[in-house]
Amino acid sequence: MMDMLNLLLNQENIEQLSGEVAEFSWEWLAEGVLECTPNIYQQAIVLSCGIHGNETAPIEILNQFVTGIFLGKYKLKQRMLFVLGNPEAIRKGLRYLKNDMNRMFCGAYQKLSSDQETDRAKLLEQLVVNFFKKSQPNTLRYHYDLHTAIRASLLPTFALVPFQTQTQTQAYDSGLINSLKAAELDAVVFHSEVAKTFTHFSSEKCQSASVTLELGSAKPFGQNQLEDFDAIYQVIKAIIEDNPLPKRQKAPIREFTVKSSILKIEDDFTLNLTSEAPNFSIFETGSIIATQGNQKIVAEQTIRILFPNPNVKKGLRAGLILVESHKL
Repeated sequence: MMDMLNLLLNQENIEQLSGEVAEFSWEWLAEGVLECTPNIYQQAIVLSCGIHGNETAPIEILNQFVTGIFLGKYKLKQRMLFVLGNPEAIRKGLRYLKNDMNRMFCGAYQKLSSDQETDRAKLLEQLVVNFFKKSQPNTLRYHYDLHTAIRASLLPTFALVPFQTQTQTQAYDSGLINSLKAAELDAVVFHSEVAKTFTHFSSEKCQSASVTLELGSAKPFGQNQLEDFDAIYQVIKAIIEDNPLPKRQKAPIREFTVKSSILKIEDDFTLNLTSEAPNFSIFETGSIIATQGNQKIVAEQTIRILFPNPNVKKGLRAGLILVESHKL
């Protein structure tokens, strides 16, 4: 049996680094990074989690799939790269060790002092590029990066789709969007500018249809109710086995676009939300969102705030301003 999570938590030495099981081959590429390739496939998929080490439910879900594939519980029909992103943070139950690793991609690690996490971000970039390059020609490319949120949310489960640059020929992959609908997500948020996230890297540099998924609350290992994540579990299972996606049962998915970022540039910065305010908090037209210096940020229309954080350091983002849109 292949148990990625126990191997990582116990820092066990892996005696066999590659092999074949049934109708697929497998290879360890690094700690917490496992490549599995069936004989025939149409998609190459990166399934990652643990970029933030305390977001444990996605880690347990990924581990269930790896274990199930090796036990023959699931029929592997797609080429997969399984990634446990930040091994030491996972072992310590921390979001990150020193700096947020999901702000280190697209080469952003080069602007930080070299350490365990910057080295890991660089390695993950290389492994993802190589994974897609080694896939068969005309293979569809996907990247699902699974997270859980550290705060409550008025729309509990949502997806973040990277900004599509001018170098990309297809804005939004229909297969990706359909999978988000099938996963019973409450909302999809479309970024409007370049970011330094893992999924923005795979999207821009590898032309992958990529998405970051926020799937509920972050809890320690052993405290997750995995049945709460059944919708995304069933979608990933269908994708891996090349089966039809489940039919959506909930109301239509809500769609938002990032209008702008709220940047803290003055010491007297004030966000008119508490540090405990939920994601998707609402500001009506004319409301003052934030103040700093002589500047007031005023809602020109009804907007929502994603990832509000009034306590960030100067120069960092204190939240995202969202407007509801209709892209899907």
